[in-house]
Amino acid sequence: MTTLTLGEATALALGRVHARAHAGQRPRAGRRNGAPHRTGAPVRRDSIEAGTFEEQFFAVPAKGETDRLLRMARSALDTARRLKRAARTEGRALSPAEATLTGMTAAAVRVFEEICTLARLNAGQVFPSYNRLAEATALGRSTVARALTALERAGFLVRQRRFKRVEGEGPRYAQTSNAYRPMAPQRLLRLLPRWMTPAPIPDDAAHHKAEQIEQLAQMQRSLTCRELAETVVGGALGRVLAKLGAAIDRRDMAPQRESQNQSQHLPDSFYSSRYRVGQVARQVPPDGEQA
Repeated sequence: MTTLTLGEATALALGRVHARAHAGQRPRAGRRNGAPHRTGAPVRRDSIEAGTFEEQFFAVPAKGETDRLLRMARSALDTARRLKRAARTEGRALSPAEATLTGMTAAAVRVFEEICTLARLNAGQVFPSYNRLAEATALGRSTVARALTALERAGFLVRQRRFKRVEGEGPRYAQTSNAYRPMAPQRLLRLLPRWMTPAPIPDDAAHHKAEQIEQLAQMQRSLTCRELAETVVGGALGRVLAKLGAAIDRRDMAPQRESQNQSQHLPDSFYSSRYRVGQVARQVPPDGEQA
């Protein structure tokens, strides 16, 4: 066995790398074992298959809701600029909510405007690609990515990554555009002007809503397991839970039967009479005889 010094081993390794580069071989990328990924673009973490969740994710905006959200985003940008100025000049320490709000930029508001427009025109179904947003807003792709991150952190946007199946031999997947849902940031409403916050609910309306919640709870308590699964959950998961609930309902409604594994005699069963045995013979002796 030949003993090599540290310098000789380093030179030998460098020589092998140099020879591989000249031979036109590229280092293998993808998995840890060196095998390439099936599609060349691995699916990102927390992604959901397209077409399986959009019905519950998207929501049709009410009349004027997108305009109200856009005004809130613009007001949030003005508030963020004032907070930055106060932190820079007065040395004020910002709260976590205020620090989150300072990430709002003009580019973020412009991207949010485009998302609100798509939500209004497409009944809440918003799934543009980065390139589509960059083209519509005249911003760079990286700027659009930073704007979406700022909107998501501030609470103006909910983003869900998606992947799709690629037609071909075997299971193949590829990343596709994200799904977006604009919404009002509840934790930042107190930092916005008062005229932009929703009006409080009247007392009679709040009392009526509480009664409806109580009535709904009473109705749900009166349902069987199968009916509860079909009413509350619904969909494919509701159908599966309904089958399990039906089995539970049949078990609960079945008559209780005495187990025969460890059966015991009735008490005082050794008392007998001419016509009866057990407790009946003891309590009602025939012909006046004593048991």
